[in-house]
Amino acid sequence: MATAVILGNHDRGFDRTGEVLRQQLNLLGDLHCGWSLRKWHSPNIGIVGARPCSSGGGFHLSSEVLGAFGPITLQESVSRIVLAAKDVPETTPLVILAHSGPTGLGSNADSPCGRDWKTPPLDWGDKDLELAILKIREKRVPDLVVFGHMHHSLKCGSRTRSSFVEDRWGTVYLNAACVPRRVRDSQGKNITHLSWVEFVDGNLNSVSHRWYRDDASIASEQLLLRRSLSKT
Repeated sequence: MATAVILGNHDRGFDRTGEVLRQQLNLLGDLHCGWSLRKWHSPNIGIVGARPCSSGGGFHLSSEVLGAFGPITLQESVSRIVLAAKDVPETTPLVILAHSGPTGLGSNADSPCGRDWKTPPLDWGDKDLELAILKIREKRVPDLVVFGHMHHSLKCGSRTRSSFVEDRWGTVYLNAACVPRRVRDSQGKNITHLSWVEFVDGNLNSVSHRWYRDDASIASEQLLLRRSLSKT
């Protein structure tokens, strides 16, 4: 089974030296794709990792990330993401995996990366990721950007944030942070959330949020995108 991992802000260890983070990175090995490329062959997809352990809010490196990776400037972070994307062939789908999404997706509380726990609401995405996507787009358009961090349920009230955006170039942005991910349905049975993406013949075909029962059957599905397949 093809696997790629990007660590989040709660995965960094909170020890300031970065030692716990380094241990996790050593355990994950090539599975961790932060600032690097993870090539899948079945299916054939290039997974490019953004900045690891991000907590959003523009650009900031925690003491743990500094301890594990050393000082990295915003532009160096951009360059690392762009360099990894260059090794994905144009015929291979390009997916960017991030913990926090990029800036530029809106500044409302219910935007995919909108700050909802403090007023005024603002864009809480990663600036280096937005700049990297702009640079990558000079050569090719990324097919999909997947991230989390900003929970679907907003802190104030009962509203939920927008978890899906497609920009004018055709890149799809998917916030997968449904929390809690495992709950009980109206009948008291366990259901688990997964964000589901399908590629057909190298093209992004559908995106949805799914709730699965313990027997792996689908309890419900929220379809976010369905593209018609062109016939030749």
